Amino acid sequence: MPFLEARSLSKTYRDAEVPVQVFENLNLDVQRGEMLAIVGPSGIGKSTLLHLLGGLDRPDSGTIRVEDTYVTDMSNDALAKFRNRNVGFVFQFHHLLPEFTATENVAMPGWIGRIGRDAALNKASALLSELGLEPRSRHFPNQLSGGEQQRVAIARALLTDPQIFLADEPTGNLDLETSARVFDLMRVCHSKRGLTSVIVTHNPELAARCDRVFEMK
Repeated sequence: MPFLEARSLSKTYRDAEVPVQVFENLNLDVQRGEMLAIVGPSGIGKSTLLHLLGGLDRPDSGTIRVEDTYVTDMSNDALAKFRNRNVGFVFQFHHLLPEFTATENVAMPGWIGRIGRDAALNKASALLSELGLEPRSRHFPNQLSGGEQQRVAIARALLTDPQIFLADEPTGNLDLETSARVFDLMRVCHSKRGLTSVIVTHNPELAARCDRVFEMK
């Protein structure tokens, strides 16, 4: 049985004057420990699918199951707790808070999850050290390079020891050399922690380095 399963997902955005159907009756299986790449042209719904899988948005119809839990049946409060404890997100734009240091940014999910300020900071420091950013731990985001900022975002995504790692164009704003280094880091973290990872990317070379590619058309 797949660890992460989506069945008959449909999503339409109705905010605009003319409703925009993103996809209909989409099915996806992701095995435990797999690193899956999602590829396809811009506007096809890759990011929307990722947001649905991580509980950032809800489908119009269909179900999403993680192990024995149907995410689509959860209340908003239960879904927020599930995201905090079980899902790590990395986005193309790192979304670091400019008034907080690298360590504080990484610790933020722990503070939200109420694991304790000191415990979260200690774990954040350990993660930054693991990702080669110990000398930069007290720097603010505007004092970090693009690659360093994205590594901070990866550390933040890993703070709560999630089961699922979701990344939306994580190297989209980086040069080729930095992109390769960041992806290498994600691959190491994936294997070391036994994560189940889903990565949206336009980069065919990075997609080819994943275990499997899911193409949206």
